[in-house]
Formats: sequence, structure tokens, C-alpha cells
Amino acid sequence: MGKPLTKKTLLKHINEDVISNESSNQALSAVWQARLSRRSLMQTGTALGAVAVLPTAWLSNEAQAGVFPRDNIGQAKHLGFSAIGLSSQDTVVVPKGYSARAFYKWGDAVGLVGRMPAFKTDATNSAIEQSFQAGMHHDGMSYFSLPMGSKRSDHGLLAMNHEYVDNGLLFKDGAANWSTEKVRKAQNAMGVSIVEIKKDAHGQWQLVRPSRYARRITANTPMSISGPGRNHTLLKTAADPRAETILGTMQNCANGETPWGTYLTCEENWADIFTTRTTPTALEKRYGIGTKDEVYRWNEQDARFNTSATPNEPNRFGWVVEIDPYDPQSTPIKHTALGRFKHEGAAVTLAPDNRVVVYMGDDQRFEYIYKFISKQPYQPGNRAANKRLLTEGVLYVARFNEDGSGDWLPLVQGEGKLTAENGFADQGELLVKTRMAADVVGATKMDRPEWIAVDPYRAGSVYCTLTNNSQRGSEGKPGVDAANPRAKNLFGHIMHWQEKQGNPTAGSFNWDILVLAGRHDTQDARFKGSMKGAEFGSPDGLSFDHRGVLWIQTDVSTSTLNMDEYAGLGNNQMVATIPGSNEFRRFLTGPNGCEITGIAFAPDNKTLFVNIQHPGEPKEGDSDPAHPQAVSSWPDGPKGGRPRASTVVITKDDGGVIGS
Repeated sequence: MGKPLTKKTLLKHINEDVISNESSNQALSAVWQARLSRRSLMQTGTALGAVAVLPTAWLSNEAQAGVFPRDNIGQAKHLGFSAIGLSSQDTVVVPKGYSARAFYKWGDAVGLVGRMPAFKTDATNSAIEQSFQAGMHHDGMSYFSLPMGSKRSDHGLLAMNHEYVDNGLLFKDGAANWSTEKVRKAQNAMGVSIVEIKKDAHGQWQLVRPSRYARRITANTPMSISGPGRNHTLLKTAADPRAETILGTMQNCANGETPWGTYLTCEENWADIFTTRTTPTALEKRYGIGTKDEVYRWNEQDARFNTSATPNEPNRFGWVVEIDPYDPQSTPIKHTALGRFKHEGAAVTLAPDNRVVVYMGDDQRFEYIYKFISKQPYQPGNRAANKRLLTEGVLYVARFNEDGSGDWLPLVQGEGKLTAENGFADQGELLVKTRMAADVVGATKMDRPEWIAVDPYRAGSVYCTLTNNSQRGSEGKPGVDAANPRAKNLFGHIMHWQEKQGNPTAGSFNWDILVLAGRHDTQDARFKGSMKGAEFGSPDGLSFDHRGVLWIQTDVSTSTLNMDEYAGLGNNQMVATIPGSNEFRRFLTGPNGCEITGIAFAPDNKTLFVNIQHPGEPKEGDSDPAHPQAVSSWPDGPKGGRPRASTVVITKDDGGVIGS
């Protein structure tokens, strides 16, 4: 067998070269071209730098202020830091006047009482030890103040995802001598961790160990099923004949948090771990399950991941999972009402009537953007009732019309073509087949929808990163147009939409593009960006802070980083903007081979937590177990044994507000 693929190379083959969506629905490129042709709005790629002008009736300054706890620090009017330059240094670089420190790393003990194994630099930690340690490749995360319900900015919990594994780093001998023990260790290196953190007497953040809140959630943790999928035939297995308990969550990418203080983790590239030894079914094909697994190889030791043996097991993944970080004994819940696809995040907001709205992207080429609206309203102070809000509601998928308007199309069994005759016998089956249902109603194909962020100061104003799409212009795919003026969209863009009347439950919206990512030092329109300031590509992570500053993180593949059109742009980075200003400033650059991801702010906005994922990832294949530091030795240096994904805590040296 050839050398296993890394996540980046895998995504190139699965998410890029292989397209799961073969429907005839319009792509965003064609829609936006038609709109611009009528309006003559854009002559060059630089005209889309600002948010579209919208009727003032749709814009409210009240927005969702107060939905999530934060100090009354006020709305940002400008960016107050000096932009840093591009960097290829093997370290984290932040502006002058700021400090950054890695303090929660892969292999660190989470802090369970009596179970705090130390990280072994030669990768000889056992599978059991890994189950009590931070997982690999930190991703989305959230900060929760302690005690629950407070706005403490010096004591809290961090809940974070661990997206995937690199066998070359996880094991001393890499993928050689494959065994059940190795599969179990890999499974325990994925999932979610919850750690307690607190400022010490010197004002420095430290992990609290032991902690009664400490927890690891892995690919084998029992989880309950809520919504129409509970007890459904398509989720039943021999091990769970009632379809009530699923083992595990995995490939968790972006995240969300609820007003009642729970964490939402999102299952993204779960299909990569499954394989079938027969010809894939139509459902398996639509979700990207194939006959080969050269990366994880779990199916060789665990029959759950061989769909020929357990055909319904894949249907039990691809969901949003709710976790209560304050109760380490609670059972995580997979919410089937929010749909099944490659979830990239779950951005939560409240409507004027207090119903909960969750925005979600499906991260694969030409897939869709969704939102869920709860049936019942949020009840302040009634946490028990609120924890049931994601079990029932309506899921919608977006259609972006050529005139700049858009519609949310309901995915409800029995409506329109969503009938038993078309393969949707009931709502449970429809949700298992969410992608197919979205195909049927005519949703708009997008360029890999990633993270979504809701503006805290402008009601109904929402942003989504569309990271890239190198298939644009290839045979049989949408070609060059005004919104994507490149033969292949290598740099991506950020979409913006404004819900009608500023109401997240509205059935329609107006849309525009915040920015086309790209570079300034080119005359080639295919690669030229429309931002003023920091140039970047492949926007991925996206989040507003408590002051209304929008933070953008990049995920340029290591197979592309500093090569060809990306030559000279340095390592992945994090930039900031205030929407509408058309100004972008680079705030952070990461070490070699990493992705910048995960954003969490303390309520006072004086601490920023950022995750550095897969430092040291090579351009092809897994890391070389004999030379694990060939690309990076961050964060521990040459004596550290191997690079480690880490949470970085960033503060301003004068103790002030981040970005001010």
C-alpha cells in the first residue's frame, strides 16, 4: 500500500477532484454573473470589497446583543493594532504590544482526577492514555465562563474539537504494524476535549488540573439521538436495534455555542473513515463513501467502519452534536433535526420571537448553505427546556437568486417533490438524505461553504467563508464569471447575506460578497483580491468578537502553501476587518505547515484563544515518523520530539481589549 494521505491531500482528492453533487442546480457563479450583467455593477474584480447597500429598514443596531454573555465594552469603530507582515517563520507572530503562548497541546492531560498521563515525545503513549489527553489537531472551540451563567473573564472552560490524526506523528512507527491498539488510539485522538482554565496570581492563564469538569469525548463515547432520526430504521444497527444510542463523534471541525451554555460540535469529513467493499449505493456515493481508505484504515480492525458489514453505520454520522460542558456526566446528543451532511459549523442566534436559528455550511465543492429554525422559543432561565430546542424545528437550504435576492427553501417531507415517490418516505429519511433533498428543491451550489458568523451589532447580517474551488472552469463545471473571475477559484471569497427585516426566521434575504480573497501583486484577474490591506487566500475560520470585529482565519493547503499562485504569501494567517470598511489587517501568522483555526474570546475581549492545527504537516503524505520535525518543531522546539497542535492564548501587553 502507498504512503497514506494527509488531511490536505485527502481533501484534494475527495473534496476537490471528486464531486459528490451531480445535480443540475445552478452554481453561485452563474447566478451572480446574471445579476451583474443586468446591473453593470462591476467592471473589475475590485468592486466587491464592501457590503451591499441595503434598505435601512433591514438594519437594526440592537441585533442579538445580550444573547451571549459579554462585558459592556462597546462596538468597535476602527482597528487599533498595527498590521504585521507575511511570515514563513516557524512560530506564531502577533503585532507589537501583544503576547502569544501555547498552553494546551496535543497530549497534555485534560485533568481527570487520578488520570493525568504525561505526553511522551516518542509517541509511545497508549490508546488508554490518549483517551485522557488532548486529542490531535485542535479545531473549533468555545469559552464558557465559570460559574455557569456568569461573565467571568478569568475563569472558565474551553471546549474544543480534535478533527483528525496524522499516523506519522501519532505512532512511533507510523502506519506500520497496523493493529487494533493503533485504531483505538487514533479514535481516542479525535473528538472533543473540555478543560478548565483560570488566571493565576500573575494574570497568566493556566490549566486547572485536576478538574471536576475535565472530559474527553471520543469516537467511542455513547451519545443519544434526538429528533426524527431517533428510532428510525435507517439508523438502526445490530448493536443498537432501537436507534437510540450512537458510539462516538469524529472529524469534528467548526463549532457553535448556545445561549443556554452548551457546546455544538460538527461532524465534517466523517465519510472519509468509512469504506465499502462493494459498489457504493446512491446514498453512499452522494456522501463520498468509496471502496478505498488509505488514510485511517479503521475498517481493517473495526467492522463499524466497513459499510458492507454495517450498512447503516454511516447514517449515524454527519450530525451536529450538543455537549453540556458544565456536566461531565451528561450524554452528548446528536440532533438529527439539523440535517446530515459535512457540517462545517453551527452559528447560533435568536430571532425577535426568541426562536433559535442555526446557520450551517456543507464543506464540499458545490454543496449548500442551511439554516434551522426551532419550533419552540428560547426561555431565559429555563435551561432544561432550552436543551430540548434543537430536537424539533424546520431545516431550510439557501437559493441565491440572480437579482441579489435569496430564498430559504424548506426541507419538509411531503412538500413539493419531497415525497415518498421521490425517496423520502418520512422526515427521518429526508434528514438522513439531506443533500439529496436539497438537490430536489433546487438549492444553489456553493464553493465549499465553511464557517458562518452572525454580526452581533446588525440584526440578520450573516457571513460565510467559501474557501476555494479549483474545479471552476473545468470541463462540465461553471466557468469564469464576475463573482469568481478566475479559471479556478484558488483563493476563495466571503459571502454576506441580510435577512429580510433583520429577522433570522425570514424566508428570504438579500446577498452580496464581502470580499474576493487573492493577492495584490498580480494583474491576472483570476488571482487578484478585492480587499484593501492584508492579502490572503482560502478563508476558513470566521468569527465576530464582542466588539463586532470580524476575524478571518486561513487554511491554504500545504500542497499549495507558498507555491505557484500562493508563492511568497507565507504561512497561514489570521486577519481582521470591520464589515463595510473594506480594510483588512493581518493580526497573526502561524508556524510552518499549520492551519489557523478555532476562535474564542473571553467576555471582556481581553483574551483571545486561537488553535494552531497540524504544525509541521508535509506537502504530501503523513509525517515521516523517523523525522517528525522535518517541517516544524513548534511549539516545543527541537527537544520536543514532534510538532503538536496547540491552543494559543493571546493577550495585550497593557491588559487592554484585543484589537483596540
